[in-house]
Amino acid sequence: MDDDGLDRILTAPNVITLVRLLCIPLFLWLLFGAHRQTAAAVLLAVLGATDWVDGYVARRYGQVSTFGKVLDPTADRILVGTAVISIMVYGAVPLWFGLATITREVLVSAMVLLLASLGAARIDVLWVGKAGTFGLMFAYPTFLLGDGTATWQEPIRVIGWVTGLIGLGLAWWAAGSYIGPARRALREGRAARRSSV
Repeated sequence: MDDDGLDRILTAPNVITLVRLLCIPLFLWLLFGAHRQTAAAVLLAVLGATDWVDGYVARRYGQVSTFGKVLDPTADRILVGTAVISIMVYGAVPLWFGLATITREVLVSAMVLLLASLGAARIDVLWVGKAGTFGLMFAYPTFLLGDGTATWQEPIRVIGWVTGLIGLGLAWWAAGSYIGPARRALREGRAARRSSV
C-alpha cells in the first residue's frame, strides 16, 4: 500500500469523525439539559449508524491517514463510553449491563495502550468486534427510546434487549479473540525494532 499522505490530518473522513465527536455534548444536553429523551435517542442512533462513514470515505477516496487510524477508534470508544454511562445514569439500562459494556471497553483500550507502549505492530479491527460495537450502539439508543410506560415502548425494549445481548456477547468474544493477534503483533513489532537497529 502507498504510504503517501498518511501524515495528513485535515481530511474529509477526519472531519466527519470530529463532527461525530462534537455531537456528544449535544446528546448530553438533549438528555439531561433539555430533557428530550426521544431526540437524544435519535441523535445517538444516528451517531452509531454513521460509524462506518468515515472509514468508507477514507478508503473510497484514498484519504487514509495515520491520524485517522487513531482518531476513529478513539472517537468510537468515547462515544460508546459516554452513551453507556449517560444511559446508566438516566436509568434506562440495568447497572450490570452497563458495567459489562464499560468493563469490556476499558480492557480493550488498556490492551491497545499497553501493546503500543511495548512497540507492538498495529492490529486490524476484527469483524466480530465491529459487529459487537454496532449491536451495542443500536441497543443503547433503543433502551433509551423504550424507557417509559407507554404501550409502544414495550416492543422497543424487547428489541433493545435482543440486540444488546447479542452485541455484548460479540463484543466480549472479540475481546478474547484479540489475544492471539496481540501476541503476534508484539512479536512482529519487536522483530521490526531489532532489524532496524
